[in-house]
Amino acid sequence: MTEDDILLGLGLTVALAVGSQILASRLRVPALVVLLPVGFAAGALTDAVRPDELVGPDFSALVSLAVAVILYDAGLGLDLRRLGGSTRRVVVRLIVLGVLITWGACLGLALVLFDVPLAVAAMLGVILVISGPTVVGPLLEYVRPADAVRRILIWEGSLIDPLGAVLGALVFQSIAAGGFVGGSAYRFGGFLLSLAVGLAGGAVAAALLWFTLRTLRLGETLGTLAQLAVVIAVSAVCDVVRDDTGLVAAIVAGLAVANVPGFDMPSRRPFFETLVQLVIGLLFVSISATVPPSSVPPVLLPCLVLVAVLVLVVRPLVACLSTLRTDLSPGARAFIGWMAPRGIVAASTAATFSAALVDLGLDGADKILPITFLVITGTVVCYALTAGPVATALGVVVSPRTRPLLVGGDPWVIGLGRALRSAGLDVLMWAGPEQQRHRIREAGLALASGELLAAAAVDDARPESVTAVFLMTGDDDFNALASVVMGGGADGPVYRVGPPDDRDGAVAPYTGGTILFGRTLTRHTLATRHAQGARFAVLPASRPLPPQHDVLFVLRTDGRLEPVTDQAAVTSRDGDSVVVLVPALPGDVRRPAEAARHDPDERPNHHRPV
Repeated sequence: MTEDDILLGLGLTVALAVGSQILASRLRVPALVVLLPVGFAAGALTDAVRPDELVGPDFSALVSLAVAVILYDAGLGLDLRRLGGSTRRVVVRLIVLGVLITWGACLGLALVLFDVPLAVAAMLGVILVISGPTVVGPLLEYVRPADAVRRILIWEGSLIDPLGAVLGALVFQSIAAGGFVGGSAYRFGGFLLSLAVGLAGGAVAAALLWFTLRTLRLGETLGTLAQLAVVIAVSAVCDVVRDDTGLVAAIVAGLAVANVPGFDMPSRRPFFETLVQLVIGLLFVSISATVPPSSVPPVLLPCLVLVAVLVLVVRPLVACLSTLRTDLSPGARAFIGWMAPRGIVAASTAATFSAALVDLGLDGADKILPITFLVITGTVVCYALTAGPVATALGVVVSPRTRPLLVGGDPWVIGLGRALRSAGLDVLMWAGPEQQRHRIREAGLALASGELLAAAAVDDARPESVTAVFLMTGDDDFNALASVVMGGGADGPVYRVGPPDDRDGAVAPYTGGTILFGRTLTRHTLATRHAQGARFAVLPASRPLPPQHDVLFVLRTDGRLEPVTDQAAVTSRDGDSVVVLVPALPGDVRRPAEAARHDPDERPNHHRPV
């Protein structure tokens, strides 16, 4: 290929990878649903997107290192504190039983459906064992199942990826050595040796990361570069020592960084996450482009049968056996049985070993990649289209109702908390000064523990039930700084009340972020009006609103709370309610001190929506 061809191919691959993910986000579907057909079409319709020609024989090695970075990032999201009790038992069973049952079923079906030798069927079986967080994660973000179900599926996908890759390497080595039959004890010993190499590599990577991140205390940019360098270098060395053990080392390193005290990694890493998303897109487009179009029609119908058996029989059986005698609800057990899409590690393993087996002259090896491609596409499309309705029918979807966290303990904040509670929301509050905390308790509102703010800002162990954070303390600089810190760690959106118009403060006037209630209803304005007798009320949006009112929130019929902000107006619909600030009633104007003692929002709210 000429230099112009290489430039065109690389540019088109990046453009397709990013464009497909943008399109998928607009369609609200997992990116893989778009990446796979786009990559396949690019390989079929053009000669530019041909990674085997653009990169040459080094393509498999680059894929392996890229997958190691993806698995390291997945390991960073795994909290060992949440892997306990029934969760740990279910995850271990899903991995052990899933590998054995799925491998055996795929091996037998491959022999019958595709008429391939035992060696090829064994290779296909071990490839199709692999699931992965790159597909499961986006599906769960879309469906939002209960926390216990989400943890189990994420842990299973993250741990089974490197184990499946190691098993694939062992099967390939057995085939290359002259046959797949016999030598079980040798293969088991090789599996243990591969795990040992991977664990040792993970320990070395963790030590190097401790040195670079803690001892040298590198900043965000150099720290991210150091992580990439360590993961890629250690994974490469492990792969040289033992095939595919670099994947084990990568996820072990991620687990260590996420769980060893002292690393203090932020729960959100924008640059690293962006890099991982780009790598995922590039890999799926590149691997899909290597599938020859002529190889798909002969295996299409048998693949549909294989996907049906995997989805309707194999996975439900594995989930049923793995969740026996646990405290999971029947709906949770059933949903676990309806979630096992194949992902990037299955694709990369197939791309690596199928080409090598074809070079060895193994009959039927050319079918491995198209079969894997079709199974990945079939399972992803199936689960993407059905996961939401199935989760809803099984009752495992988290309610869309907002659970707000109000940060602050001034009288007007407590009054707003009472109004939101009267609307049926489960309001949680947090305040620093003990006097304010005492005031919140006296108001009968739920008070979060003193560590909640720090946990929500920097720790992945934050409460799952908090879906929106509203920063309303009397310190505008604190609100501004907390919005920046918590914006990288909270599960839901983070808002802050606006600073005064006179631009007082060292930070607040110059910090971005979403401002509550627009630029005119600042904290000082709200506190003053509330002290003068203004009150918060929850009214049906369909009825006439009082004069001189200010709409603060719209409460949707499903319980979602949408605030008015400086960035967007919120329009109410039929059946919605609005949270408004209404002026003081005649004769109800009080001095600030008196208003603080007698909160006007104590009066019964007769406008509470039914």
